[in-house]
Amino acid sequence: MSDPTPARVFITGFSGTGKSTVARLVGKELGWETLDTDTLIAERAGKPPAEIITSAGEERFRELERDAIKEASSRDNVVVATGGGAVISAENRRAMADGALVVCLEATPKTILARLGESAASGRPLLASGDPLERITTLKAQRQSLYALADSIVDTEGRTADDVATAVTEIARAGYAWCACHAERVLLPEERDSPPEAGPIAIKPASRSYNAIVGWGVLDRLGDLMREAGLSGKAFVVSDSDVLPRYGDRALISLKEAGFEATAFAIPAGEANKTLDVAATVYDWLVSQRAERASAIVALGGGVVGDLAGFVAATYLRGVPLVQAPTTLLAMVDASIGGKTAVDHREGKNLIGAFYQPRLVVEDVSTLKTLPPRALVEGCAEIIKHALTLDPALLEDLEERADDLLHLEPAFTVDIVRRNVAIKGGVVSEDERETGRRATLNYGHTVGHAIEAASGYSEVLHGEAVSAGMMAAAEIGKRIGITPPELVERQRKLIERFGLPVRGPKLNVDRVLEAMTLDKKVTDGVITWVFLEAAGQTVVRSDVPEDVVRDVVTDVLT
Repeated sequence: MSDPTPARVFITGFSGTGKSTVARLVGKELGWETLDTDTLIAERAGKPPAEIITSAGEERFRELERDAIKEASSRDNVVVATGGGAVISAENRRAMADGALVVCLEATPKTILARLGESAASGRPLLASGDPLERITTLKAQRQSLYALADSIVDTEGRTADDVATAVTEIARAGYAWCACHAERVLLPEERDSPPEAGPIAIKPASRSYNAIVGWGVLDRLGDLMREAGLSGKAFVVSDSDVLPRYGDRALISLKEAGFEATAFAIPAGEANKTLDVAATVYDWLVSQRAERASAIVALGGGVVGDLAGFVAATYLRGVPLVQAPTTLLAMVDASIGGKTAVDHREGKNLIGAFYQPRLVVEDVSTLKTLPPRALVEGCAEIIKHALTLDPALLEDLEERADDLLHLEPAFTVDIVRRNVAIKGGVVSEDERETGRRATLNYGHTVGHAIEAASGYSEVLHGEAVSAGMMAAAEIGKRIGITPPELVERQRKLIERFGLPVRGPKLNVDRVLEAMTLDKKVTDGVITWVFLEAAGQTVVRSDVPEDVVRDVVTDVLT
């Protein structure tokens, strides 16, 4: 049974993202009425918004805007373009979310200025003071955590209005349960009646203790949080070509407002760029910027950025402070916690690296709103792994509330991320260098990493490979009498429920088996396996018959 279609679609976003044009196109495609709140305000007040702000002040304009949104919220089968600041009011966000789909259009400050034009931007009262680009950057960064509360975010960079409208229309028709969601989904945690716990999570490995901060919108507190962690001076943000345009300005503004001398560098996005050659470009940049031993490196991005920037931090000047600021679900619940840093070798994943703990981890869960669906889903693989191997209660929650996580319901998603950070942090605190209990976290990774290596790190995402790897481990465990058949089936159903693969891509079996022998967990040429005995119970074995492994890997890859 499909979920209900929303009664309305509200389009939010900064000025210049194309809200009015896209709303008209979406309305035409859906056969719905189109409204523009700025037009409604002008009709009611007898003057345009800019004139209202100039003559009566922004507060009066916001009052009229609330009335316009209330009016729009009372209609069905309508697409509504809102003003850039409409999201500031929690009352507005509640009204927009009630039975409706809220979609935010995104663009970088430079693109916004190019679309508005210098003269048009300076003619807008809220953008009139100072340099237009700087004002757009600052104002957008202040609102970004509120834009991120939308049900879906559509990037407009390099896309025509028709392309963007098609994407919004497809989202509206997808049948997600927007109408069934409570309006509190678009509120910040502190605005809700029962905000999720937002205290720091203490990670205490032997080499260095540090805190992980998990919350909604906490990227805007990055600079202050780093100050509280005892860092000061220069901060060098290392990101990638996908993430820096989206979140670089917010990070830099927060750092500079906290007194840091901050600048940023982007590596090319993708696992194929997690190499020594790319790391060398970061070293060159740090040298050119005169980075010192007290200078902090901030890894802003997914697992590739975190691994590579962490490796650079561990080795530049024999070690400089590292702050992890992950923006993908996979990095939040796994890669950013525990101090593993590395780059890949052509013969295997993460073969060149070091254990190097960060000074701080800052996880802004709202950044997940801009993840492509496939990237979001792959992060769920590590959460499923934690649940299967270490937390039966989490396993039950995932089985009961998969939709809430896939739809990024704020309170539940923050809670799930926090619980997984605590799980990973607890294991790392006991076993920093993977000599004991931490090996549990390798469940599914022996075959998973081999699939990645054999496919050249391009065909399959890490979480997808791990999902197939978990199914391989479960099947091997079943065949040698360790894993109960009903648990194998339970795992299969959960993996499929999250849209993850239970089989790998069609690869040469011998290549995958060869890649397994290069795994970091191989000792004296023998592969160490992690198997499930029960939910939350694992056993490590190295006496697995090779013919069983070959048979199962063959099945998983065909």
